[in-house]
Amino acid sequence: MEYFLLIAFFLIAMVYASVGFGGGTSYLALMAVLGVSFEVMRPAALLCNIVVVTGGTLIFYRENLLDLRKIWPFLVFSVPMSFLGGYYPIRETTFFVILGVTLLVASVVLWFYDRSMDSPQWAKLKNPTMLAASIGGGIGFLSGLVSIGGGIFLSPLLHFMRWDGARNISALASVYILINSVSGLVGQWSRAATFDWSFIGPLLLAVFLGGQIGSRWGSKKFSAVHIRKITAVLIFIAGVNILINH
Repeated sequence: MEYFLLIAFFLIAMVYASVGFGGGTSYLALMAVLGVSFEVMRPAALLCNIVVVTGGTLIFYRENLLDLRKIWPFLVFSVPMSFLGGYYPIRETTFFVILGVTLLVASVVLWFYDRSMDSPQWAKLKNPTMLAASIGGGIGFLSGLVSIGGGIFLSPLLHFMRWDGARNISALASVYILINSVSGLVGQWSRAATFDWSFIGPLLLAVFLGGQIGSRWGSKKFSAVHIRKITAVLIFIAGVNILINH
């Protein structure tokens, strides 16, 4: 199982990093199906997220795609809310139910991610700053609670609302996942979370290598649409499986 996890985490990191994500939902889905303790998998998923998106965030920063004046409203409430989500004393059964539902929603989001829609323009929305803060805080709390970065929900939503260009949205999603993962991890650490370094350490190396390759290759080397749909199906099956068992 160890070698399978290493290979799977490497591939997940490579695919997700190519579109600015960390892969938290797929890490959790895989660990849940394989029976990893929820106390171990929560910090493991966030640490893997941090390793993967840090590289992507640096690349986006060097390309001048991170405009603090535009992204700060999404971040201002996400930090404290993801901390609260990580700190919240959730029970194992409740965690798996929320995780299962989150995976089902994420699978639907991924499946329809590339579909063009007649959507509103962000600039024409009323009070976009408050809306951005509310979106960032809401997704941030869910991120800390379930141990994901939240980019898988934020990015499609911003595409739908035409917040900015695709590269700018990927850049925001990357830094959003990074700070949410760090904040959620601090929240878990404050409640004495279980850090099994003998289990987590090799996984961090695997996702680091996969993330570096994915961040540099981008979606030009393979069909991002097909990969998203395959991932959506796998996440959906994992979500159903988790809900049936818990």
